[in-house]
Amino acid sequence: MKLKSILLILIPTFLFSSMEIALKIAGSSFNPVELNFIRFLIGGLALFPFALSYMRKHSILLKKKDFWHFASTGFVIVVLSMSLYQLSIQLTDASIVAIMLSANPIFGLIIGFVFLREKLSRTNIFALVLTLIGLLVIIDPFHLKNPVGITLGLLSSILFGVYGVMSRVNSHKIGINALAMTCFSFLFGAGELGILMGLSHTPLASVIPSNYSQFVNIPFFQGINLQTLPLILYISVLVTGAAFGLYFLAMDEVGVVQASLIFLVKPALAPILSLFILGEALLPRTVIGIIIILLGSMITLVGAKIAYGVISLFVRDSKRPKQEVEAEMERDMENLPSDDRTKDTLKKSLKSTIDSQHTASRLHHESAK
Repeated sequence: MKLKSILLILIPTFLFSSMEIALKIAGSSFNPVELNFIRFLIGGLALFPFALSYMRKHSILLKKKDFWHFASTGFVIVVLSMSLYQLSIQLTDASIVAIMLSANPIFGLIIGFVFLREKLSRTNIFALVLTLIGLLVIIDPFHLKNPVGITLGLLSSILFGVYGVMSRVNSHKIGINALAMTCFSFLFGAGELGILMGLSHTPLASVIPSNYSQFVNIPFFQGINLQTLPLILYISVLVTGAAFGLYFLAMDEVGVVQASLIFLVKPALAPILSLFILGEALLPRTVIGIIIILLGSMITLVGAKIAYGVISLFVRDSKRPKQEVEAEMERDMENLPSDDRTKDTLKKSLKSTIDSQHTASRLHHESAK
C-alpha cells in the first residue's frame, strides 16, 4: 500500500478515535447542544468547497425535492443522533460512548434488513451477534452505574446507523457522492438545530422541566474565546470536517473494505487514548468486550472471504453439485462490504478454484478406476 493510502487511513483513524475525548473536554465550557451546533456548522462549511467542486465537475443541479432529502438526513444525524451522543459523553465515560458508536454499522445492517429488505448473509448475522455480545459485556446491564448515559449512547449509535442507510439511499436519489451528501446533511442539520435553539429562548421553553435547564435559553456561540478556539477548531474542522472528508477520499483511493479499517481500530484506540488523556479506567470487561467487537468487525470485513476460501478447500470432497455450492456462495456474497470490482474478482477466483478442484477430483476418481 502506498504512503498516501496509509495516511488516508491513519489520519482519520486518529481523529475519529480522539473525537469523544475532545468533546468531553469541550463539554465543560459549552452547552452540549450549542457544541453540537457549532461543530456541524463549521464542519459542514469546511466540506462545502469540496462538495461544490464535485457538483460543478459533474454538472449536478439540485432540485427542490433534493433539499428535503438533505433536511431529513441532517435532522437524523445532527439533531437526533449527535445531540444524544453529545449528552451521553457528558453523562458517562467517553471510551464507552466511542465503543458504542463504533457499532453503528451493525445497526445499519439491521435497519437495512428491516426497512430496505437488504439480505443478511450468515457472515453478517454472526458478526452482528458477536458485536451485540461485546456491547453487553462492556455495558454490564446487571450492574449499570449510569443507565441514562449508556441508553443515550446506544440510541445515538442506532440513529447513526439510520443516518448511514438514509445517506446512502438519498445520495443515490440525488446523484451525488458521499462527501457532498455529508456536507449538505451537516449544514441542513445545523440549521434545523439552530431553529430549535432559537425556540429555547421563547415562552415555549417554559414547558421544559427545571432539571433539564441545558435545553432552556441555549446559547449559540457563547464560550468561544482565545482559550477555547483551538479546541473548537480541532473538533469542527479536523474531527468533523477533515476526518469525514479523508474517510471518503480513502474509500475512493483504497476501496470500501480498507477504509472500513478506520472504524475497526476506533473501538480499540479510543479507550487507550481516554486512559492516558482523561484518566478513565480501562476495566477488564471493557477489554474483553473490545476484543469481541473487533472480532465481529473483522468478520464483517474479511469473514466472507475466509469462509469461501475454506469452502473451496473442502468442496472437492463434497458430493454436492458444483452449481449448488456456487449458488450458495453467490447469496452470501451479495452483502460482502467491498466494491463491485473486488467482488467480481473474488467470485471469479473462487469459481475457478472450485472448477479446478472438481476437475482434479473427477480425474482422480477416473484414474482410480
